Amino acid sequence: MELAKYKNVFLNFLKKEIQVKEPINLYKPIDYILQIGGKRLRPVLCLKACETFSNDYKEALSAALSIEVFHNFTLLHDDVMDHADLRRGNQTVHKKWNLNTAILSGDAMLIMAYQFLEKYEGKQYKEIMQIFNKTALQVCEGQQYDVDFETRNDVTITDYIKMITYKTAVLLASSLQIGALIGKASKKDADNMYLFGLNLGIAFQLQDDYLDTFGDVHTFGKRIGGDIIENKKTFLYLKLQEIITNEDKILLDKLFSNIINEQEKIDAVTALYVKYNIPELVLAEIKKYTEIAYLTLNNLSVSNTLKQEWIQFGEELMQRKV
Repeated sequence: MELAKYKNVFLNFLKKEIQVKEPINLYKPIDYILQIGGKRLRPVLCLKACETFSNDYKEALSAALSIEVFHNFTLLHDDVMDHADLRRGNQTVHKKWNLNTAILSGDAMLIMAYQFLEKYEGKQYKEIMQIFNKTALQVCEGQQYDVDFETRNDVTITDYIKMITYKTAVLLASSLQIGALIGKASKKDADNMYLFGLNLGIAFQLQDDYLDTFGDVHTFGKRIGGDIIENKKTFLYLKLQEIITNEDKILLDKLFSNIINEQEKIDAVTALYVKYNIPELVLAEIKKYTEIAYLTLNNLSVSNTLKQEWIQFGEELMQRKV
């Protein structure tokens, strides 16, 4: 597949550019988090967007690596904040090493992400940096909203969509926008690629929420029910709050406020989700945002064949199990 081509070229580039050097305890965790897998979705998006508007996607490799390093930096620190034991089916960095290592190696990754953008020059460099900086700050804002929501009882679905837009969707969107600009796309086309990625990114995160409760631990790479244990106000939880009966709401509130056996909590909350058809409702929401993303493609000044390739990509993404 074409996407496999981008991924393989990117992984070879990553292997060449990311080297373990002294001090080992700073760089080994960076190499570890970058080598333990992942979909490589953001760099692939960046490369494909570049090729959509040019004949040389390899021009975007440094930007793609910058985005992937930044993304993994956020995961490394998120795992610390979430007290997570697993990432992609492997020990998280703070579990495999320690908390201080995870913080410092994450800091170094953020700096490295900026270094990889130094390849670009002049107006192009300024455009990329403006997008990158805006996006990086939005990701931090999204993470803060996510943390705040854990202790708030007035979170709405609108609040939640804003949070996942900032925490997840903007980085997908900017990967496309930056790749398009490196491929010499017009501002209009680059902006439309951003909107395509933004809506697809919202759908992607909604699917992540779905898989966190209804996925397979062997393919998902994280513990099933992690969001429930962390009292995350996901779309599933918020939709349930909208339609639940008073009797069941008392039970739900107890489950989210009392300290009980983790597996019992996961099983009880999951049973409520099933009772109120929450899986079907979240899948419908995923479909809605995916279709909005596809409509954005109509505004691109590229061939229908290229537009269809992006639709096919979206279809494959939304059928994922991991």
